Amino acid sequence: MARDDEKHMARALELAARGRGRTSPNPMVGCVIVRDGVVLGEGWHERAGEPHAEVNAVRACPGGDIAGATVYVTLEPCAHEGKTPPCAPFLAALRPARVVAAMRDPNPLVAGRGLALLREAGIAVEAGLLEAEARRLNEMFLTFITTGLPFVVAKCAMTLDGKIATRTGHSRWVSGEAARRRTHELRDSLDAILVGSRTVMLDDPSLTTRLDDRPGRNPIRIILDAGEYLDGNREVFRKGGAPTWIATTSTTPYPFADAVLRMPGGPGGVDMRLLMRVLAERGVTSLLIEGGGATLASAFEAGIVDKVCFFIAPKIAGGRDAVTAVEGLGAETMDEAIPLYGMEVSRVGGDLMVEAYTRPLAALEGGV
Repeated sequence: MARDDEKHMARALELAARGRGRTSPNPMVGCVIVRDGVVLGEGWHERAGEPHAEVNAVRACPGGDIAGATVYVTLEPCAHEGKTPPCAPFLAALRPARVVAAMRDPNPLVAGRGLALLREAGIAVEAGLLEAEARRLNEMFLTFITTGLPFVVAKCAMTLDGKIATRTGHSRWVSGEAARRRTHELRDSLDAILVGSRTVMLDDPSLTTRLDDRPGRNPIRIILDAGEYLDGNREVFRKGGAPTWIATTSTTPYPFADAVLRMPGGPGGVDMRLLMRVLAERGVTSLLIEGGGATLASAFEAGIVDKVCFFIAPKIAGGRDAVTAVEGLGAETMDEAIPLYGMEVSRVGGDLMVEAYTRPLAALEGGV
């Protein structure tokens, strides 16, 4: 493929990312339409239930005329009827010369049928341009559509020596303002957020999204409780904006919760793997686990974490009794430690942000 192809697909990926946090359970998709080296129109899928990227891009073209043009789209055009009409026959009727897709859609309802329909209409079809970037962009959607389980991000802010609170439980603030802003961007992009009841009682967080430049999307708030901590005077129950669910092994009544998920017990509390299946059945495609240490330990021990996002502050808290980032029994030997892959480290204000995956990136880039 020509260098211009890569340039236009990179632009389509950039457009797709504008839909972050707004398209779930759909993927983020961007589209650029070019004829004779001139960009005719651009578009992206802005919100679930609204027109897809291809439709928005065509609408941006003068007169909607794309005959003989090349359509660059970050995901194979859909061929099935959903909340909106399918895009593959829509494009085929407009007679572009060529359609270039970054990747095939793993959704069983599409699975190559969109590209096949275009090919049968006499349109040149290519796929695989900037595929790794496209897969990374839609890692949440790809995980959910192929496994049926939410994409789980484990997040914490800790000192350089791995503490998320002092020996007295004081934790405001471990990280700086820029890292806290980034946390709100994470909340804005995922369907739900999960914490333990100890975090709710000690820190009294609202678990809402607060952004400087736009209204935030508040995730569903999920709290793990064994029936001994929670009361209805906490911010998560008093502050609106999103429902609050409680996942518990207890028969304790929770009149202040929007929903109660009564679960069988697993090691140390709620069966986390079963909880993921229950959340998926309720439409949760992605989940941010913000702690505390016991909750993160339960998540790692259950093997449900797909990605980690840890903020490291240039501070030493010290103390044998200070709260560690991941509690639980831990590994007996270093051979049993959870390996991480594709690690990226960036500076966020005065802190470091470390992102990595719990499985090799090839699994993500070559098919989840």
